[in-house]
Formats: sequence, structure tokens, C-alpha cells
Amino acid sequence: MELADLKTFETVARHGSMNRAAAELNTVQSNVTARIRALEHELGVALFQRHARGVSTTPAGQRMLPLVGRIAKLMVDVKMAARDDGEPAGSLELGSVETTMALRLAPVLAGFARAHPQVRLAVHGGTSAALIDDVLAGRLDGAFVAGPADHPDLLTEPVFSEELVLVTSPAVASPQALARRPDLRTIVFRSGCSYRQRLDTLLASLGIVASRPLEFGSLDAILACVAADVGITLLPRAVAALAAADGGVILHSLAPELSDVETLFVRRRDAYVSSALTAFLARAHALPKKQKAPEGALVVG
Repeated sequence: MELADLKTFETVARHGSMNRAAAELNTVQSNVTARIRALEHELGVALFQRHARGVSTTPAGQRMLPLVGRIAKLMVDVKMAARDDGEPAGSLELGSVETTMALRLAPVLAGFARAHPQVRLAVHGGTSAALIDDVLAGRLDGAFVAGPADHPDLLTEPVFSEELVLVTSPAVASPQALARRPDLRTIVFRSGCSYRQRLDTLLASLGIVASRPLEFGSLDAILACVAADVGITLLPRAVAALAAADGGVILHSLAPELSDVETLFVRRRDAYVSSALTAFLARAHALPKKQKAPEGALVVG
């Protein structure tokens, strides 16, 4: 069994398609198919079920997939540890929720890139749940997610502290007024966003049942829809403050049990911590833990 075969298996499983896996691996579909068949023959079990839309993993493939991710990451860690002489270099794959990327990481990324040009740094956006899955699978060296994040294979460390606020159009005087809107909609990031879960908790505490949520991958799109009175959302105060200062939205303060949230950095407990990651986290921790929102925002409550 070769590492290349396992990488091919993981790529096919992630895409659900031999053709898309071949495109990512810069090869042709026939090579991918041949590698998968050889691996299935060696293991003596089928790893994929073929169907008209592509492929899906069999129970055997599902059991194998988490281990393959760990093996691939371990091989990367072995090379990294051997070459790491204390000077940050090599690749660093990180993840971040969209709000932290927009609000916090720009000065960290700029300063790190200037100080360590030999590091190939990539930062991927996503929801907290998706990023945690990527860290556990070894696809990311670590990620900034909204807490809490409890998993036995993860190490977590608080980095930033945020205050969440309810964001509405100026037509909404208070959270209680939302009960008079039978067609109320929430405007949120994709499923797996912890802010979305807190918004559902807030509405439930007010006895409000919202219509099917509108999902967006863009912070700007969410704020634009809220300003147009299409729906409501829940975001860190500092993220929504500029839109509030322009008069497009208003921010409603919430009780601490709903508003207070920590941004955590998560990484695998058994992963090698490179000099590049150590240097990046040092810059992140050097920022103020809590960022002050711009003045001029209309705040209610």
C-alpha cells in the first residue's frame, strides 16, 4: 500500500467523483480508477459504490477515511520536523471563520508575510464545524473557530474575545418586535456556523419561529440583505459596526450568555507544531484580545 494510493482514495472520497479527483491530482481519470481498483484488490474490499452521479464510500471506505487523513498528515509532519531548524519556512495551511478573517487576521497576515516570506501561507474560510473537521482530518494545520470546541483529539487556545449583537434593519425597534413579523427570516452563514446556532437560541427564548434561513457565504451579502429588511442576523459587534455607522443597520445588545463568545485556535493534539505555526500564533496573540468597535454605530439596548 503506497501513500499515493491513499491520497487518491481520500481525494475521490472528498469529491465523490473520479473525474474531479483526477483534476485535483493533475492526472487522468483512468489513472485514478486504476489506483482505486488496485487498492481495493489489495485490501480485499470495495471502497466505493459506483452510481450515475459519481461514487460514494462504502462502510469499509468510511471506516478507513479518518485514518488515511491522519497517515497523510503524519507523513507531512515527519518531513516538516526533519527540515525545521527553527527558522519559519515551508507551507502553513490555516482556516478561519469569515468574521475573524475580516475583523482580526489582516494585520497578522500582512506582518507575517513580510517577516517570513519563505513560508507558503494559505488561509481558508469556512464555518466552525467544517474547519474543525478539516483540522481533525489533517487537511489544515489549525483554524480559528468560534468556541466552544470540545473534542478529545483537539488542543484549543483562546485568542480573541467577541461580543455578538443582533443585527436588524432600522425598522426593527427591539428584539421583542420581531414576534410581530410572521414572515421573519434569518440570514446566516452555511450550516455549521456557531453564530447561527446562537441566533436560533435567541429566537427560541423569545418564542419566535423563523422561516427557512437564507444562507450566504459572504459577510457583505448578509449585511446588505439585513439592511434591505430581508431578515436578521447575529454577528460580532465590531464586524457590523461600520454598516451601523452608515445607518444601514442597527445593533441590539444581548445578555452575556448569548453575546459573549471566544474565538479559539484549534489544532490536532498529536500534530507537529512547526516554527512557522509558532511564529504565526505569536503574532495573533500579540493583538488585543478584544477589539473596540468604531464609533457612530446605532446601538439599541
